[in-house]
Amino acid sequence: MRGESRETLSKIIITASGGAFRTTPIEELKKVTPAQASYHPNWDMGQRITIDSASLFNKALEIIEAKEFFNLTASEIEVLIHPESLVHAIACFHDGGMKAHLSPADMRHAIAYALHEEKRLKLSLDEINLAKIGTLHFYEPDLEKYPSLKLGYEVVEHGGLAGAAFNAAKEEALDNFISCKLSFLGMADVVRATMDELYSANELNN
Repeated sequence: MRGESRETLSKIIITASGGAFRTTPIEELKKVTPAQASYHPNWDMGQRITIDSASLFNKALEIIEAKEFFNLTASEIEVLIHPESLVHAIACFHDGGMKAHLSPADMRHAIAYALHEEKRLKLSLDEINLAKIGTLHFYEPDLEKYPSLKLGYEVVEHGGLAGAAFNAAKEEALDNFISCKLSFLGMADVVRATMDELYSANELNN
């Protein structure tokens, strides 16, 4: 969005690799172990964020962040599954134009850019060879398989302290999954129950 007017923006697209279980049927996710969820096909990010990637809780948080940072509505934020993990975000404009951010699947790129106040340092990262890659793929996510995304959009709609409650519930659920006290799919159930309780309390107070 740098160099562009917010008024010309129609939406942003956030991409997700789909994690380790992108092609895994929902039924099989019930048996996923912390060790299996700690593997990522494209990124090396550490256990917690890798599990968040597998469940797409990381993208739910990015939906919330996009709303807070750029004053976007839920309808102006889209998530697409992008297995190659090379296109990280796309800004879409009212004239039909789009700007995409491509970079290697390596966190050093984003971290260096942020820490050095958006100056581009020379890094020892390989450039993306588009001719060699040939094709990039994008898919709409299955909200039944990734209920975290629906939860993220609801947080954007509710606003207030919903984001803080969402993150706290997610972290608690993640701790319990890592310690084998909760199933992989159970994490979303815990967050759902927490958010429903919060929304009900807010309605009573209003």
